[in-house]
Amino acid sequence: MPAEPSADLARAVGFQHAFARRRTPREVTVPGGFAVLDERYPGSHDDNKLIAGPGPVPRTPREARQAAERLLRAADEVLAERGHRLVCVDDDRLGTVLAPAFLAAGYEHETNLVMAFRGTTPPASAAAERLSPAELLPVLRRDWRHTLPQAPDEVIDGLARRVEARLRGADAVSFWGVRAPDGEIAARADLYEHGGVAQIESVFTGADHRGKGHARALMTALLARAAEAELIFLVADAADWPKDFYAELGFEELGRTHAFLRT
Repeated sequence: MPAEPSADLARAVGFQHAFARRRTPREVTVPGGFAVLDERYPGSHDDNKLIAGPGPVPRTPREARQAAERLLRAADEVLAERGHRLVCVDDDRLGTVLAPAFLAAGYEHETNLVMAFRGTTPPASAAAERLSPAELLPVLRRDWRHTLPQAPDEVIDGLARRVEARLRGADAVSFWGVRAPDGEIAARADLYEHGGVAQIESVFTGADHRGKGHARALMTALLARAAEAELIFLVADAADWPKDFYAELGFEELGRTHAFLRT
């Protein structure tokens, strides 16, 4: 069974929950958690999802099955008008116990690492520049078009424009980029700061600019900017290589969360 969550993990998860609540135009309470809904971006998984945990961990297979059934019903009800079902379980112990029932119901399972910066703060860097939403939008459209080449233009535009909702999520929300020699934004990321906590989110390097050090330069600049925060964290896919890159920069795993998706 996974270990008890640490105080920093609880703080990071609480930060994410509060961020989701502040930015959403509609919140719905469900058994064991809440859902966020945004009619403007119905295809956005991150803006239309159910969030559960931390909470009591079922002690028997029957209790686990009943808990999973409650969440499955809630997802079907709350996300009835969406083309997807996304349930985020932000408690490793609970997510581990519920996983078999979600897999049996046709959901895919992803495990994420919540990682906190424990390294030496780098010196201030001018490598990254702050981007306004207007400057960021064409970059997001470019990157989403590359990722989803067959998607209609309105879908690409919606995925790009949903970034505007993030401005309500924290006291300070900023977007940052590093340029290639030709002036194009090569790597980008978000920085959310609120109540002594900083989250680095949406780190992305364009397909034509990978392997050239742009993401490292960007992360170094953001860590220097957020140096006064009591906790700096990010979330990484446990099955993908970026987690190793973040570890090289000085991030350490605090704990794990789970996401269950059906499309």
